[in-house]
Amino acid sequence: MLFLEYPPCSTCRKAKAWLDGHGISYTARHIKEENPTYEELKQWLAMSGLPVKRLFNTSGLAYKSLGLKDKLPAMTEEEQLRLLATDGMLVKRPLAVTDEKVLVGFREQEWEQTLL
Repeated sequence: MLFLEYPPCSTCRKAKAWLDGHGISYTARHIKEENPTYEELKQWLAMSGLPVKRLFNTSGLAYKSLGLKDKLPAMTEEEQLRLLATDGMLVKRPLAVTDEKVLVGFREQEWEQTLL
C-alpha cells in the first residue's frame, strides 16, 4: 500500500499511527516533496469513485490563495487533475492507495472496512 502524507499534518499522523497499530505495511511518500502525477491522480480518482473535488485540500492555504472555490466549477476534470499535479499541498491528505481502492482523508471507520 502507498501512503501519501504531509508529516506535519495531525490527521496524517493519526492515520499513520492507526496503520502502525493495526500492523498494516505501507510505503510512505511525502506529498509535498513528491506530489502525485497527473497519471496517478487520474487513476486514483477512478479507483476512489469520488468526484474530483474530493481530491482537493479545500482547507489548505494553497487552495484558498488560488481562489479555487470559485474557479473549480468552471474547470474540466482534466484541468482540475492537472492543477492538482502541480502542487502536493492542493491534494487532500492522507491518501491510502491499495491495488483496488483509494482512501482520501482519514475516516477511521472507512479505513477499518477497507483495510482490515
